[in-house]
Amino acid sequence: MKNDLHPDYHTITVKLTDGSTYETRSTYGKEGDVLALDIDPSAHPAWTGGNQKLMDAGGRVSKFKKKYDGLGF
Repeated sequence: MKNDLHPDYHTITVKLTDGSTYETRSTYGKEGDVLALDIDPSAHPAWTGGNQKLMDAGGRVSKFKKKYDGLGF
């Protein structure tokens, strides 16, 4: 196996949007670096079940709803 084939795997600190932190191992940055997340499981609607907004560009959503009305949508 070739030497220096894999990146350095070391400990970093991950900072969530609410200010909490945890340590994990990663190839990101250098030993001891802090990775500040803009989106994380504690704030993102995909994980929290937040409200979704439908953008109706040119009546496409309305057209879809009209076409499939009565099928349980």
